[in-house]
Order: sequence, then structure tokens, then C-alpha cells
Amino acid sequence: MAKQLASKQSEKLVHNLVEAIDQEPTKFNNYYELGSLLTRLQDYAQAEELLMKALGIFEAREDQRAVDFLKYGLGNLYYTVDKIDDAIKYYNQVTDQNLKADAYLMLAQSYVKKQDYKRAVMYGLTAYESRPADPEIAQVLGDAFLATGEFKLAAQYYDQILRRHPGRADTQFNRGLVAMALGEAYTDYLTQAQQLDPDFYQASEQRIAEIKATLEQLDVD
Repeated sequence: MAKQLASKQSEKLVHNLVEAIDQEPTKFNNYYELGSLLTRLQDYAQAEELLMKALGIFEAREDQRAVDFLKYGLGNLYYTVDKIDDAIKYYNQVTDQNLKADAYLMLAQSYVKKQDYKRAVMYGLTAYESRPADPEIAQVLGDAFLATGEFKLAAQYYDQILRRHPGRADTQFNRGLVAMALGEAYTDYLTQAQQLDPDFYQASEQRIAEIKATLEQLDVD
């Protein structure tokens, strides 16, 4: 019943945005919002077609703000479907100052997916300068530093998040990994993560064994 209700609500939203575009074809927000909604609904082909068409319209109008938002929307679409190089291409073209921090955050997350952690840190720090209180930016920096073995730096960013957002299972879990690597008490973090999101914990549990194996190898060496 809940799925049917959500489906009907989504259909209504799509219908309303299509009508809004028909009524105001020069308003870019409606194209952007519809493209973003279609992406969330996993209708990727339609989302791409719509955003590309809108991009052509507003490039012809030389409306730079609209172009930036539509390119950002395309970046998000390609990020979602793991076309990371395409996502990076569009995020790099965003010039709107209000979108810059978001684009830098997504560039950082894109480079984490590519396991290019140096670039992830570079873009993450740039985003952090604009929005130091944003937990998503602190998370991507923590994740990048964790991946490169910079555990103390990772801990700083995870701790910053947990002071305000203790209910984040991913942060609790990764902070537990960092604590394990630093020889700190770690079980409370992992227990919190398991209680907050059992599915996430189960999917990520292999990383605990990997950290333990790495530490044991270091002790042997």
C-alpha cells in the first residue's frame, strides 16, 4: 500500500512538472527539478533526454545560470549511474557561485569512487572552505583520509560530524575503523552503527576484518 501511494505521488509530481514546463517553457527550474525527480525514480534515459534538451534550449538563450544548474543535474545523473568521468566533466563546467560548493563536493565524491583520493581531498577541502559545517563535505574528507591511511585527519572530520549528527551510521562505522587503526576504543562506534542501520553494517562488515588483518600484518613486520 505504501509503495502504491509513493508511486501515485511520484506520478503526480511528474505530471505537475510537465504541466509547469508547458506553461512556462522559459523557466529552467522546472526542467532541473523534473530531471532530478526522474533520476531519483531511476528513469535515467528520460532524465538524460530532458536535461540535454533543456541544456540546448538555455545555451541558445545564453542563460548561464540555467546552463550551470542543468549541467549540475546531468552530473548528478551520470554520478548516479556510475558514469563517473561524464559526471566529472559536467561538474567541472559549473560556474555559478551558489552551486560551486555543491559541485566541488560532488567532484570529491566522484574521485572517491575512482579511488583517486588526492584529488578527492583537493576538491573536498575547497568545498569545506565554503561550507565548513556541512556534514557531507566532512564525510567525504574523512572517507578520503581513511582510504589513504591518514587516520588522525579522518578522525577530526568524523568527530566534527558526530558532535552534531550522531545518528549517521556511516560516520559511526568509519570512525570505528579509524579508532581501531589508531589503537583507540572502537566497539561503541561500531555498535552504534549496527543499531542505526543493520543493513549498512552487514554490507560494510568485511572492512572490519580488512583493517584487523592490516594491523596484524604491521605488528608482524
